[in-house]
Amino acid sequence: MKTITAGLAALLLSTAASFAADAWKEAEVNGAKIYTDANGMTLYTYDKDEKGKSNCYDKCATNWPPLKAEAGAKADDEWSVVDRTDGTKMWAYDGKPVYTFIKDKKPGDVTGDGVGEVWHIVKAD
Repeated sequence: MKTITAGLAALLLSTAASFAADAWKEAEVNGAKIYTDANGMTLYTYDKDEKGKSNCYDKCATNWPPLKAEAGAKADDEWSVVDRTDGTKMWAYDGKPVYTFIKDKKPGDVTGDGVGEVWHIVKAD
């Protein structure tokens, strides 16, 4: 019975970790290592956010969709989960919530970098 319980616990932990691993990935664009969502779309941070808190809602969130976190998603290294005021959850890198950009049309696009001098690509260290 202990073996079954331990096996089930390991499976559940690996499933939670896979939610995280499936949400983002590392990519190389123009010679720089960056993070993208699972579809290869560039991720950005917003200077007006606070660590662990998103300030991008309504029209902002329409143009800069948050990288949603699935229910039960768990922090993974420098990645964490942020609760939004609308009841949804989103991913954050090093405490900063991350977003895609509506004007990026294909993987590798980085048209959001520097927009309004407040949006920045999430660079992989």
